[in-house]
Amino acid sequence: MNLEELSKQFDFKGRSVVLTGGGGVLAGEMACALAGCNANVAILDKDLALAERVVKRIESSVGQVIVVYADVLKRDTLEKAAEAIVKTFRKIDCLINAAGGNNPRATTSTEQSFFHLPEEGLKFVSDLNLLGTILPSQVFGKYMAEQKEGIILNISSMNAFRPLTRIPAYSAAKAAVSNFTQWLAVHMAQEYSPNIRVNAIAPGFFLTEQNQYLLTDKETGELTPRGKKIIEHTPMGRFGAPEDLLGAVLWLLSPASRFVTGVVLPIDGGFAAYSGV
Repeated sequence: MNLEELSKQFDFKGRSVVLTGGGGVLAGEMACALAGCNANVAILDKDLALAERVVKRIESSVGQVIVVYADVLKRDTLEKAAEAIVKTFRKIDCLINAAGGNNPRATTSTEQSFFHLPEEGLKFVSDLNLLGTILPSQVFGKYMAEQKEGIILNISSMNAFRPLTRIPAYSAAKAAVSNFTQWLAVHMAQEYSPNIRVNAIAPGFFLTEQNQYLLTDKETGELTPRGKKIIEHTPMGRFGAPEDLLGAVLWLLSPASRFVTGVVLPIDGGFAAYSGV
């Protein structure tokens, strides 16, 4: 394969990609990169203002970019979103399940012990991350099953490999996302088409709006004790930047990875490989 043929594998012209939680920091970076690679991009979010903020960053004039309302925990909104996307793009080639996150109500602290974490907080985090991955996979995966081709990319977490302290529901839910990724990869290939692939990335520690002030001090910008521990256990000695995910994302969505399915790929600066000594 020559350089020109290799480069064409990362040209997404004519392909449509759906991102749930598309207004988020990491998903927004993916949306911009995919649009830059000529994809048609559908940014799904409950907060349309966040999604529109991403659109303003996109400079590509080749692919189309649309914003569509959807709640990953409400199937009817996902089905309406899918109909709107197919009406505009005619097909759905790729789905990135980027919606997820933690919640203070499911986080232990000196004020809130594990034994008193409220059920609603635990359920919210569990549902958002696991059910919020399964439902979109059902709705959008059905289109892939019908066309016998497609790619689903889930977002797991380093928590699935090494559970962090304080966030039991998030760690458990992301471990379940990894397991579901493997299950769905086998199911789609065996039941519908070997040309439907399902993989996941497992980001390490990235500064986002959700965790910024857990890892850095709001006033000084210095690392918090938790942030210091993470850096000490990350061989590359830094937090990830959103663009650090793009190489893996583009590869897993491209024909360059056509024989890859059912993997959960760590992008963590070596965190998972480091024993601490």
